[in-house]
Amino acid sequence: MPPLISFDEALELGGLTEHQEIGDLVERAWKVRRENFGDSTDMCSLVSAKSGGCAEDCGFCAQSRYAESDTPMHAMMEPEQILEHARAAEAAGAHRFCMVTQGQGLGKRDFAKIVEGAKLVTEKTNLKRCASIGHMSAERAEQLREAGIQRVHHNVESSRSYYPEVTTTVRYEGRMRTIQAVKEAGLETCVGGILNLGETPRQRVEMAFELSDLDPTSVPINLLSPRQGTKFGDRPLMDAWEVVKWVAIFRLIIPGALFRLCGGRVENLGDLQPLAVKAGLNGVMMGNFLTTLGAEPEDDRAMFEELGLNVARQPDNGANPRPDNRSGWLDGEAPATPMEGLIDHQGEANFWDPSTQLRIVKKAKEKPPPYPQAA
Repeated sequence: MPPLISFDEALELGGLTEHQEIGDLVERAWKVRRENFGDSTDMCSLVSAKSGGCAEDCGFCAQSRYAESDTPMHAMMEPEQILEHARAAEAAGAHRFCMVTQGQGLGKRDFAKIVEGAKLVTEKTNLKRCASIGHMSAERAEQLREAGIQRVHHNVESSRSYYPEVTTTVRYEGRMRTIQAVKEAGLETCVGGILNLGETPRQRVEMAFELSDLDPTSVPINLLSPRQGTKFGDRPLMDAWEVVKWVAIFRLIIPGALFRLCGGRVENLGDLQPLAVKAGLNGVMMGNFLTTLGAEPEDDRAMFEELGLNVARQPDNGANPRPDNRSGWLDGEAPATPMEGLIDHQGEANFWDPSTQLRIVKKAKEKPPPYPQAA
């Protein structure tokens, strides 16, 4: 679906500062969201299946070896552990579950565990399945599809013009190759980025139009959660009204994609989270994020229900994913799943919990190497 506004119109909207004007923009984006998706939602949850010790220099990430912050770590999970977290996500009302690992890619042994974990989640839950495991070939993407993965997440992080400021060791072209490999394997794509890395309003618009050209099924929007000791650790949080405005602008540029807010939404938005939903979101990341805590499932569901949106699971949610698996290539009956008695609080189920499951490793006494300079 083509953008509903031009590049110059998007830039003009990016300059809005009055709350009333941003409110009018939200109403415009809300109408587009309802026209394309009705009252359907697509709520996600994730597990950080492997964390820490990353060799790359991504400036937003505490896992980088270049960051002075202590490193959150844990080894690759066993497939049965992945399934545990998937069941917790399902109990909280998530429609989708993503298995996430750090770094540019996985070795054979760790990749095999992701494949086996995907098979278990496919067989034993009624969740849609995603993976976010770094770069991959078309052959690996095909293996994921055969294991039951339906969508692969691989962000561009920022606009092509600002990207060298974000990382120099993970090439933008490599990200494009992975996204192409995922498409060649017949999988859906989940491609987004992070706002507030120091990019200009023009570069935000650039990223939105670059994403539009990629035509992803899903667009996750992350908001920088500054981590002391990282390259962007001294940046302030993003103004909540600015977040709402840019969600709405992205919705008008990419009207046909599923939008969700992920990392940083709690810290950056605060009480304005419901308004961000109205600005065009299909869902949020339920439960916790990779290294930070999230919101309670009851509160996340309520944000959407108060706008008249339907967060309930459907019996065929796994076998015929909704509302985004438009090709309908996945056949078979969905496994049984409880339709009542959703959990409301994180303490009621075994969510991924970075506060207890991550091991914080002190960096060596010597300072880490300086962040490489962009060319």
